[in-house]
Amino acid sequence: MLETKMSSHLSGGRLNVALVQETMRTELLNLLELYKGPKVTIWDEWLAGPVGLVAQYALLQEHEVTDMFPLKPGSLPNISVKHIVFIARPNLKLMDLVADYVQSLRTKQTIPVEFHLIFVPRKSELCIKHLTNIGVMANLSIQEFKCDVFPFESDVMSLELQNDFRENYLEGDPTCVYNAAQALRSIQQLYGIIPRVFGKGVAAKQVWDLLCRLNKEEQGSGPKGSPTSCIDQLLLLDRAIDFTSVMSTQLTYEGLIDEIYGIKSSTATFPGHKFVSAEDTNPDVTAIEKKRIILNSSEKMFAEIRDCSFTAAGTALSKKARIIKTQLDEWHKDKSVQEIKQFVSLLPQMLANKQSLATHTAIAEYIKETTDSFDFQDMVHCEEDFLNCIENEKVCPYIEDLIAQKEPLTKVLRLICLQCVTSSGLKPKVLEYYKRELVQVYGLNTWLTLCNLEKCGLLRTQQGTRQYAVLRKALHLTMDESDMNTTENSYLSSKYTPLTVRLSDHIAKNKGWTGIQDVLGTLPGPTLDVLQTLQPRMVNSISNDNSPSMENPRVILVFFIGGCTYQEISALRILSQQEDSNVEFVVLTTKLINGTTFLESLMENE
Repeated sequence: MLETKMSSHLSGGRLNVALVQETMRTELLNLLELYKGPKVTIWDEWLAGPVGLVAQYALLQEHEVTDMFPLKPGSLPNISVKHIVFIARPNLKLMDLVADYVQSLRTKQTIPVEFHLIFVPRKSELCIKHLTNIGVMANLSIQEFKCDVFPFESDVMSLELQNDFRENYLEGDPTCVYNAAQALRSIQQLYGIIPRVFGKGVAAKQVWDLLCRLNKEEQGSGPKGSPTSCIDQLLLLDRAIDFTSVMSTQLTYEGLIDEIYGIKSSTATFPGHKFVSAEDTNPDVTAIEKKRIILNSSEKMFAEIRDCSFTAAGTALSKKARIIKTQLDEWHKDKSVQEIKQFVSLLPQMLANKQSLATHTAIAEYIKETTDSFDFQDMVHCEEDFLNCIENEKVCPYIEDLIAQKEPLTKVLRLICLQCVTSSGLKPKVLEYYKRELVQVYGLNTWLTLCNLEKCGLLRTQQGTRQYAVLRKALHLTMDESDMNTTENSYLSSKYTPLTVRLSDHIAKNKGWTGIQDVLGTLPGPTLDVLQTLQPRMVNSISNDNSPSMENPRVILVFFIGGCTYQEISALRILSQQEDSNVEFVVLTTKLINGTTFLESLMENE
């Protein structure tokens, strides 16, 4: 029953994302079936959440998984099963942990034990050689769980690569490019060959070129998959073409949850005290305990408010509260027997709605505590000035104050990077001033982080044209309230629309780059426009579009290489929901990120 609920929110779109879940789940269960009898799994902690989206623990228990442990330093209790299964990414540090466990358990166990290692998404010869050198390879059987893509929503899939942008741009490690190309191969094998491909950026070209090469190497011809596809167009976007949308604060309901509390594998954790209800038997315990909430569209109320601005979400919750109160008050009115029976049949849904309302009201109250603070409002005001190219050429007094107060380094760096990308580079004196202040206040290690940011292009000196200023006007990235009609206003709460979303919108409306070639020239990296097949898209039999304008609905897969924010996903959803739209955007990303997590992946730890 739990698994059915888990999948229900994946099959609501024109692209049946539940197919990804079913395929990956079947493959995982088939791997576990290789080891007959009770077994224990030891998980790479980073994978536990994403793989949980494919197969939950309850399902694994049905396949004789008696216990699960995280793969981290330490020792395990005595295990009385024959099979111990390690599930991990091909990472040398993780291989050291696997070797420690094997050596420890081998000497400690009183009954014969068989060790198995499942690499996700594929094995690495370097890791196998490392295990051989340590001396444990003889004790391990090796398998691959080729799970390239994890399903999050009916319109969102992610590769969940931990440090893909850092690996590609800083360390020169092309593994993430290979994983992205393999993910696209998996998508095309499931849904058919995508007829038209567009792209922008260095990483977009790298992924596409590698995908073409892999296809040729495997069968000496074109891509593998059905000649008719469920997807009309593919848009590959390198994160490096639009840092602005990552560095600015997300101001949608879901975006703010991610900014303040963090969302990991569709789950967020909150303090417990606002979730205490009048019916709670142990209010003191509830108040102390952390509350974990699953956030996906299987919950109707969250699906309705997730993409709204926070103000609009608050208004929607108030409206819902009035409706639910009115419905429940009906119980006290005189009713016939038939009316009572009808009311009783609706009661479980009403109570579920009431519980859902209480949950999201509590979350909204937590968020409001942050958004009402002077500090948050000052930060957003500073961001808006940068986005509108106001006073972004000189040292910002607000950033100076944050450094003097030794606010979190990620908060300061986000603003400096935003100022840099919106002014198309900082003046040399301004950049040197910021560097000097940061190193003096936060320590010498900060210098290494600043070097990383410069290498990625997040920090640089001004050179030549002001690309952002050109893009801002040409693509209408920002607008005054007087310019915002109701459609645009529903886009996002801030007056800024992500560049990646404007490019996606242009592809949808013009079926190509026509009309913006000059603008694309100001963005870094090559431009892609490839025709893969002349076959028309496969008509999706399960879609039930009644609108005449939806006679030939199109699906565009937007692949963010380097990470994607919830705010960008929300903006694409709102584009799809517009009355005159016959396009549904499906997001594929290497990782779901926000400005803080993105910067943390580029920072040098102490």
